[in-house]
Amino acid sequence: MPTYPPEPWHLAGQMYLSLWAVPRSALPPLPAGVRPLTVAGRALTGAAWVRYEGDSVLRYDEVLSAVLVRDGLRPRVTITDIWVDSPASMAGGRELWGIPKELAEFDLVTSGEGALRASARTASGELGSASFRPGTRLPGRWPLAYRVLQQMQGRLVTSPVRSRCAVGPARAQWRIPPGSPLRVPAGRPPLLSLTLHDFRLTFGSPALAPSARTA
Repeated sequence: MPTYPPEPWHLAGQMYLSLWAVPRSALPPLPAGVRPLTVAGRALTGAAWVRYEGDSVLRYDEVLSAVLVRDGLRPRVTITDIWVDSPASMAGGRELWGIPKELAEFDLVTSGEGALRASARTASGELGSASFRPGTRLPGRWPLAYRVLQQMQGRLVTSPVRSRCAVGPARAQWRIPPGSPLRVPAGRPPLLSLTLHDFRLTFGSPALAPSARTA
């Protein structure tokens, strides 16, 4: 098994994110005991392409989908599908936080204006592709803190995430082939798409061992 850094992971890079409001019936399966956060019968799901670069503890590409869920009245994020091109990231994500990472090959091309063309595939075939055209960035750098809720070793665990980035709106198109295991509602236009430029992110906490974290 590849070695990986201890938590927390300090990461930096670029993220391209789309969000959808979908009926609860359209969500992918969630871990046992996890319920989506819904408003008027609709839940919020998202998908993102990420490039970890610069002084990140690991450098790799990633595509993921996630659902906004609740722990009582507290909002959480559950990652349902995720692929990376780093065996160390896959091993660390699974063993530290219960994140179900798989391996894939990526083709991420960015322009000087921050536009993105991205695709990913596994040995079984294409996962999907997307294009992002960024708009004008908002002023400043925006903080964001949340917790990821996953199932690991038969129990629910939460992991803290803290980040800061420049934010801008984007126009995005997603293309997911039939039968792809990347469960993104690409047949619906995104409710919102964003570019998260030059983010700095800390994932996890050195104070809590995985066996001690609970939801």
